[in-house]
Amino acid sequence: MKSSRRDFLTKAMATGALTSLPFANYGKEYENSINLAPKLSSPSNLKITDIKCAYIRNGHGLFVKIYSNQDIVGHGEGVDATPGTYHLVKMFGKRLNGKNPLNVHRLFEDIRRRGFFEGAQSGMYVSVLTAVETALWDLAGKALGLPVYQLLGGKFRDKIRVYMDTALYQSNLPEPEEFAEAAREAVDMGYNAVKFDLDQAKDPNKYDHYNWTANNAEIERMYNQMAAAREEVGPYIDICADMHGRYDAITGEKVAKILEPLNMMWLEEPIPAENTDAYKKITESTTTPICAGENHYLAHGFRPLLEKGAVDIIMPDLQKAGGLGEGQRIANLANLYYVPFAPHMVASYLGAMAACHVCASVPNFMILEWQIYFHKNPMFKEIVTFDGPMTENGFIKLSEKPGIGVEINEEGMRKYADKGVPFFE
Repeated sequence: MKSSRRDFLTKAMATGALTSLPFANYGKEYENSINLAPKLSSPSNLKITDIKCAYIRNGHGLFVKIYSNQDIVGHGEGVDATPGTYHLVKMFGKRLNGKNPLNVHRLFEDIRRRGFFEGAQSGMYVSVLTAVETALWDLAGKALGLPVYQLLGGKFRDKIRVYMDTALYQSNLPEPEEFAEAAREAVDMGYNAVKFDLDQAKDPNKYDHYNWTANNAEIERMYNQMAAAREEVGPYIDICADMHGRYDAITGEKVAKILEPLNMMWLEEPIPAENTDAYKKITESTTTPICAGENHYLAHGFRPLLEKGAVDIIMPDLQKAGGLGEGQRIANLANLYYVPFAPHMVASYLGAMAACHVCASVPNFMILEWQIYFHKNPMFKEIVTFDGPMTENGFIKLSEKPGIGVEINEEGMRKYADKGVPFFE
């Protein structure tokens, strides 16, 4: 027995000596694999540690960063209804501190419900919540290694069609020829859809600057401007017009009617947002598609528009209407009524790409707004970091990077930051 055992051990040792080199190499590879493995804890241990913000454009551009215990940072943006909201951002931060950012819908609902008596139905509260909710999606995508559209259920398209807002501001009293030139410039840049502003407070034909009933001379001016754009680019380029909610119902009806021969993509917000029945009256009076939604908040705000058939196209602003998850809910609600989804967008490229993830995730997406300032104002390239060109031939290529795919560039933004407001503090 002893002899047999000794022979076995001797043979085992000899075998071990023969195979020691391969086993040593195997151990080395295993050790390397351990060293290369991610050191972050599991997503279930991810916690929010802080929220910081900064503002540009006199408070109308809000940028937030959500920090975590795993050094993953989420970025989000809110617009328009954001001036003076620094302390609101910090209040939301206290309510989210220590929470898991992957529970995006739950955290959104927690803040919304807690704000029932703080203005959580619309306005500044929802616009700030929008920025925070967007940053949560960005953080979640980075933590899980997935682009936001994948977290939203996947994509219907790889690129997002955009229309060029020419920013040919009526305050400068442009002539029809300038409309034609701006339309041609956009088409030459590769865009196949163009938008113009029609509301003109300084129109010399106005009789009363507080009454927004347009007279015949004003309406003729609007028609001549849009007709010049249509003649310049031909019948197959989409053109649309914005009235910024600054007229009354009878003017909305007249303008929509006179524009019918131009085969518009839409007439946008001829009247203010509040009166759904007035919108319905205009929409039923014309074959020009009527578009609204820039100043509506949450899916609740779009429900009456859709139930009553008050508009032909909805255009929520995904940087103020409630965020990316809420934007998808709004789009899916509209889809039940066969209404196209064409988001408003006056944000930075961070906001534009965030909107693209929603646009990719729904079947009824039509077109997204794009601004001429991305091409003419260097600020919009300096305040963010991103890969590749912003647009190609009138489309934004959807980012495949984890999260949104566009980041805030603090150093680039610092010189444009609003004075007297803490900058990411």
